[in-house]
Amino acid sequence: MRIIVGITGGIAAYKSPAVIRAFTELGHDVRVLPTQNALRFIGATTLEAISHNAIDPDLFTDVESVKHIALAQDVDLIVVAPATASFIARYAAGIADDLLMNVLLATKARVVLAPAMHTEMWEHPATKQNIETLRNRGVAIVEPGVGRLTGTDSGVGRLAETDDIVSQSLGLPTNDLEGSSFLVVVGGTREPIDSVRFIGNRSSGKQGIALAKEIQNRSGKVSLVAINLEQDLSSFTEVHVAHTALEVEKLVNEIAVNFNAVLMPAAIGDFRVEEVNQGKLHRSTQSELDLHLVANPDILASLAHLLGPNRTTVLVGFAAHAAAYEATTLEEAAVKKLTSKNIDVVVANDVSNGAVFDAEDNSVLIVSNHEQLAVSGTKAAVASAVIDFIKPMLKSQ
Repeated sequence: MRIIVGITGGIAAYKSPAVIRAFTELGHDVRVLPTQNALRFIGATTLEAISHNAIDPDLFTDVESVKHIALAQDVDLIVVAPATASFIARYAAGIADDLLMNVLLATKARVVLAPAMHTEMWEHPATKQNIETLRNRGVAIVEPGVGRLTGTDSGVGRLAETDDIVSQSLGLPTNDLEGSSFLVVVGGTREPIDSVRFIGNRSSGKQGIALAKEIQNRSGKVSLVAINLEQDLSSFTEVHVAHTALEVEKLVNEIAVNFNAVLMPAAIGDFRVEEVNQGKLHRSTQSELDLHLVANPDILASLAHLLGPNRTTVLVGFAAHAAAYEATTLEEAAVKKLTSKNIDVVVANDVSNGAVFDAEDNSVLIVSNHEQLAVSGTKAAVASAVIDFIKPMLKSQ
């Protein structure tokens, strides 16, 4: 395959040679198009040696050959790694001010961007809008990773790992979770009132499905406990069906010990009706109806107790917190749940005014006993960040 690797002017440019080498070792013909700013971080000699092709990023050389059109037409794939916030903005606006941008605007080849920048820049509304614009035009985005950034801070925004960039660019699955198994509990419980009515919630299951797909894409083994889901689950090989909190508890307690991690993005009802009417309740027979509710079990806390203090299974809880109506902040709620349940990680989000339900985006705070990380983006991006966060905790079974 003929591949162009574009490099833009960010500190992560020092990682670009690994991407170039990975493509060449797979037998692809790689040309490198650095921007002038990229060459301030990494030299052309290094890029030529690794790609085995000459480097000439000047738009105004070989003008007789109409270089940008020749390059745009003679390529199967263009990968830009790293892609800075400035580059992404110019690409979204269609500003063709250098050779790389002219090639991108002229090509019909598949284009993949691997962004790299500080968290604040990645989460800025302008960058979000530019990324969405490019996605809508068919540009693929390799989501940035989570971890140490240029300074002393950590967060989302670091350049994705080389294997992830290469595999996603070529449409291949990654395998960094190979050998690890995950139980993902997803959906929302329905606690029956009578034979036709129930107490439910607004969970769509989208975040849980995004987590399960992220694990699959990285070669992990996924088992689902699917609670009242309407999505197509045919892509998952092992699916357990549940409807109520008690059914979920029974399933989880029976099988959780077999997994490296249990993730519970499901919305488990806090209460159930103590006495369910076996028929249908009729308004014509009564003018009032009092339902006596009793608390459902705390499934994760019970599981932590069941597995014991020396457990090898990582337990990940999810907390929907309506911060606008509560006395505690999102962080305080997450830390409290982490401690009270004796689990390893809590992923908390603010659902005030119905936020995030059935939406494509999410904003979460991921908390462990040692670290906190705020992440915003698509539910797929949040899923990737959550898995990256817990991956170092995984122990072999």
